[in-house]
Amino acid sequence: TYEHALVEEPLYTWWEASGFFQPSERAQCAADGSDPEDDTFTIAMPPPNVTGGLHMGHAMFVALQDILTRFNRMRGKRTLWLPGTDHAGIATQMLVDRALRAEGISREEIGRDAFIDKVWEWKRAKGGYITQQIRRLGASCDWSREKFTLDADMSAAVTEAFVRLHDKGLVYKGDYLCNWSPELQTAVSDLEVIYSEEPGQLYTFKYPLVPPDGTDGGPDADFIPVATTRPETILGDTAVCVHPDDPRYTRLVGRRVRVPFTDRSIPVIADAYVDMEFGTGALKITPAHDVNDYELGKRHGLPLLNIMRKDATLNEAAGRYEGLDRYVARAQLWADLQEAGLAISVEDKLQRVPRSERSGEVIEPLVSSQWFVRAKPLAEPALAQVRSGGVRIIPERFEKVYFNWLDNINDWCISRQLWWGHRIPVWYARAPDGSERAFVARDEGAARAQAEAALGTGVALEQDRDVLDTWFSSGLWPFSTLGWPEQSSDLARFYPTQLMETGYDILFFWVARMIMLGIELTGQPPFHTVYMHGLVRDDKGAKMSKTKGNVIDPLDSIAQYGTDALRYTLVTGSTPGQDIPLSTERLLTNRNLCNKLWNTGRFLLTTSLAGLPDAQLHELRVTKPMGADELARLSLAERYIVSRAHALVSSVTQQLDAYSLGAAGTDIARFLWDEYADWYIEASKTRFQGEAASRASGGEGAEATAETARAAAEARRTLVYVLDCGLRLLHPFMPYVTEAIWQRMPHDGPSLMLAPWPLGRGAPPLPVDAGALDAFGVFQDTVRAVRNARAEYKVEPGKKIHAVVCVSDPSKLAELRSEAAAFALLARVDPERLVWSSAMCAPAGAGKAVHLVVADGVEVFLPLANLVDADKETARLEKQAAKLQASIDKLAARLGSPGFADKAPADVVALATAELAEQREQLETIRKSIADLVPSS
Repeated sequence: TYEHALVEEPLYTWWEASGFFQPSERAQCAADGSDPEDDTFTIAMPPPNVTGGLHMGHAMFVALQDILTRFNRMRGKRTLWLPGTDHAGIATQMLVDRALRAEGISREEIGRDAFIDKVWEWKRAKGGYITQQIRRLGASCDWSREKFTLDADMSAAVTEAFVRLHDKGLVYKGDYLCNWSPELQTAVSDLEVIYSEEPGQLYTFKYPLVPPDGTDGGPDADFIPVATTRPETILGDTAVCVHPDDPRYTRLVGRRVRVPFTDRSIPVIADAYVDMEFGTGALKITPAHDVNDYELGKRHGLPLLNIMRKDATLNEAAGRYEGLDRYVARAQLWADLQEAGLAISVEDKLQRVPRSERSGEVIEPLVSSQWFVRAKPLAEPALAQVRSGGVRIIPERFEKVYFNWLDNINDWCISRQLWWGHRIPVWYARAPDGSERAFVARDEGAARAQAEAALGTGVALEQDRDVLDTWFSSGLWPFSTLGWPEQSSDLARFYPTQLMETGYDILFFWVARMIMLGIELTGQPPFHTVYMHGLVRDDKGAKMSKTKGNVIDPLDSIAQYGTDALRYTLVTGSTPGQDIPLSTERLLTNRNLCNKLWNTGRFLLTTSLAGLPDAQLHELRVTKPMGADELARLSLAERYIVSRAHALVSSVTQQLDAYSLGAAGTDIARFLWDEYADWYIEASKTRFQGEAASRASGGEGAEATAETARAAAEARRTLVYVLDCGLRLLHPFMPYVTEAIWQRMPHDGPSLMLAPWPLGRGAPPLPVDAGALDAFGVFQDTVRAVRNARAEYKVEPGKKIHAVVCVSDPSKLAELRSEAAAFALLARVDPERLVWSSAMCAPAGAGKAVHLVVADGVEVFLPLANLVDADKETARLEKQAAKLQASIDKLAARLGSPGFADKAPADVVALATAELAEQREQLETIRKSIADLVPSS
């Protein structure tokens, strides 16, 4: 049994220590001298959060990216897979904040600088866990180039990007409605808000109309009924809006209503945005606390009235409700409306609730001062690149999603009210008139120079307290990791990268922003192809979650089944963009595949290669593809398996070039298991049996001895060559078991991961013998036909039967006859009673025989007398016939009964009639079989 636990970690340690993951200084030129840009292959690994633990999403992207990296490295390209981690601003700050609170300390107590020191301590102690776990997956990335988004050079790149964008007017500060997380005390982007359907309540109340004379009007005043799910926001309303064509309210447009429990009155306005059929047909408008109201308020010039503090308690604008939590205020205000006679009804209602992806709390729309990126000017060239084919998205259907998002993009809020992250490179100073001036600079010294030039010497500077959105720094990842903004050698050699492989769920979060920023800051898109993988789900297609108890831990899977089995299961179970169902049954099947490969290698080492001198083993090393001349000299089985391997090389290369990774992996494994192990290895045994028999006879017959030696040598060469070829193809998918086998075989080079791909770039296809494929295909079909007949007649597995194989085509007959020993072995036929004939009929004296038609011009006759024990089989069939006859008699009597035929439903009678006909047909077949067993007189 293949013991993956004894192989994987030592191999990985050796690979990394040997520098095999680092790009070679010189790429191997393509055979056809194609574009030298094609000599480089670069992937920037999507940086996992430094706080993260390995999950199946990581396992998925590592498997896919490592396959493509190993494939391109073996093809001779200068290959770089650049790893790193993300500082994960919100997640990391939450984690360390929680740890401090457990010690009875708050970050506010220790201050910003001390808190950041604590986070760095945590990062140094535990931040490397995720990268160690990624190593467990066999990732062949260049760890010597590992990056962290808060490294000094990476931070300098972020500052440079901000300054350049600001200098072009693409970054600005403004007061806008944003998604506010009261628990995290920061703004979060639209993409970090998750909406969930939750039970809630719809409150309908009276908005009292202010009488024309401006008096209160009292409790009996006319009113407009309005419904809301958030009564506390009534205190921030600045209008009530109706449809201009709604006959219920048109006369009221221009009037005013009084905001309950305040001294404010607000206008009744009209806008076609209002749906007359929904609710009461009248909307309360709270521009400072609702995204739709915010836009409508801008159209009508309504004021923004903020009634909420950043901790989600109500502020002084809420009057008597100041200091109350938003939910406490909701209950209190509704009770007060009831007491004042202004409440109409409360009904249960399912509502769409916005929650923070990080903290899970309900997000509060809140107007605040934030930094933004003007997205439209960046989106236009990013759209053009995909529309023109400069950037290709796989699968193509995600292009529509990409276009829709960028065509309707809003400005991007990039400031976060956190301490951990890239602090915004803006410094503030007070002007002589008391106004605040902002200076955007690459460092404080440059900011001071600007400030003193504008305001005079001795000005006091204070840096903006906010940090940048983590996705801003991640948007620079493909080029900042290569040294940008410096014109480094890595940037020159490896940018733009060839591929961005990631999950479809962050197409907006990350991919689109990388394209936008890459084009703006470097003048070209950061990659040519985007490959979107799906989400890993359980075997029933459900999303994995701890609450459901269906989470499969990748480290547990590795411990039980091995890394190769996990990688192969994830990749071969998917197509681009489709979610992947993962089951333990498939993991077990693919662990068995590893065992099968291991035992295949052991068979070669312990049988066909055992005892060979070192010089002969050295000659068996595969140093280049087999040529057409050598292929033509081989025997049929050898020509077949080499041709199949060569055809597989072409198809797999095309599939990997087209990113059809799952299909390629499946085809390789099927070839090695079905074609190589089950057919060719079995056939090759006859070569070594012949060699052994020749040696046992003392070498009688020099010609025969030379022939058996030649056949055995051909088989050894073919066994090693084809397995070597299969291991090279499978290595990107299953790096550990393939390397372990390859190292034990005759091989050329230090590591399989550095061995050349069987088909060089730009090289012509490897030779394929189409005639051998056809002839051996007939051979296989003939063996299968005999095996099926053996099963049908229940022939004991160890029994060797007689057979006559008739082939009308003389050349095909000669090809098949050349593999007589292999045919006898695989079909379990007695070699002494195996007859080959060009006559398409059973030979005289063969007696009754089972006649098998394999193909046009290919038939087999199996003498029945040898196939079965006639007496035992006759007795068995007669017993079966008697039982069937009794059933026929009973059913016929039932159908012949007037009571049944006349009274039973027609469909029941029809069913019984059909059953009787079927049983009679079965009886006739059994009687014919009995007759066939009786010897002819």
